[in-house]
Amino acid sequence: MSERHLLESIARLVPQGSRVLDLGCGDGALLAHLQATRQCSGYGVEIDDAKVHACIRRGVNVLQLNLEDGLSMFGDDAFDVVLQIDTLQHLRNAETMLRETARVGRIGIVAFPNFAHWPNRLAVLQGRMPVTRRLPYQWYDTPNIRVGTYADFEVLARSCGLTVEDSFGLQEDREVRFAPNLLASTAVFKFSN
Repeated sequence: MSERHLLESIARLVPQGSRVLDLGCGDGALLAHLQATRQCSGYGVEIDDAKVHACIRRGVNVLQLNLEDGLSMFGDDAFDVVLQIDTLQHLRNAETMLRETARVGRIGIVAFPNFAHWPNRLAVLQGRMPVTRRLPYQWYDTPNIRVGTYADFEVLARSCGLTVEDSFGLQEDREVRFAPNLLASTAVFKFSN
């Protein structure tokens, strides 16, 4: 899956002119894309010094914060959209951050590696942890604190009282809507409180 396709797939879910908070924004590429193509405004949140500097170089407003400390500095519905793209699996308290995402934004969008994708299942059946383009790390050096699946997120969203407005998988530059838990390496969900 190309970075460009991921950006475009996420951007389609973000209403034109939205005020956006991008949690774990990395180098700011997604927020810059939303500013250029969807006339969005807002902030990225990142902890890594080099990535904060990359955001600044791109002209993206960025706050250097540790997401493990929560989002208490933001009021309810402070943003139209809150993004967590490849962030949820790195957090110690994913459920709390998901609830905070729904509190701070009218719409939440998450994307994360789908551990139930068929090549991952095959690797586990062979007695090994999967190493793929989407999960490129060995078990001992992964930055992922946890692994999740498309189906797991559906259950978590329901238990948090969230309404899933749209969901699909991504695989090799295409959206997967049939059996995404099996056929997609990335899970994408748009939800509201």
